[in-house]
Amino acid sequence: MTGIADAKLGDPEGIVDGDVVAPGENARWYAVHTQPKREFYAKLQLEGQGFRVFLPKGLRTIRHARKMADVEAAFFPRYLFVELDLTRHPWRRVNGTFGVTNLVMQGDLPHPVPRGVIETMVASIDRNGLLRFDQDLVVGAQVRLTAGPFAEQLGILGRLDGSGRVRVLLEILGGPIPVGIRREFVRAIA
Repeated sequence: MTGIADAKLGDPEGIVDGDVVAPGENARWYAVHTQPKREFYAKLQLEGQGFRVFLPKGLRTIRHARKMADVEAAFFPRYLFVELDLTRHPWRRVNGTFGVTNLVMQGDLPHPVPRGVIETMVASIDRNGLLRFDQDLVVGAQVRLTAGPFAEQLGILGRLDGSGRVRVLLEILGGPIPVGIRREFVRAIA
C-alpha cells in the first residue's frame, strides 16, 4: 500500500532532487485532474517523484460478453489528490507529470481542497483499501437515499446483503414499501 495509507502509518518523508516533499505546516491537499483512465498511472508517476498522493478507490461493476465483474476503479474518475506546501514544494512539476492534465487552479495558484474532506475519506477506507461511506449502516436505522428515483427520501434500513445491495423500507402511499438499491447510495442518519 502506498500514498496516504503509508503516510497515515508513519511512512518516512519523501525526497525529490534534494527537496523535501513531505508535508510541512502549510501543507494542504490539492485536486489533480488526470488524463482519461490514467488515474493509477498518474499516481505512480507522482509517487515516483516523492509526492504524497491519495487516490480514493471504489468498486465498479463492468459488463463484458454477458458477464459482470466488480473491479477497482477511481472513486472520482479523472481525479486524485496530492499534498503540497506551495511555499516549499515544486508544485509546477505536478502539471508536467505523465498522466496528469493539470492541478485544479484558482487564478495562478492551485486551489486547495477544503480542510477535513480528504481526512474524512481516509477515515472511510476499509481494510481492502476501498472508500466506503456505508460502514456505519445498521439494520433498523434511519437512512437517506442519495441517488436514483427516490433520492433524498428517508427510510428504514431493512436488510443488508453481501452483494452490495440493501433493502430500504420507504413510507410511500400510506405504508412501508421495500426498495432495493445499491449500498453506496444509502447514508445513515445520525
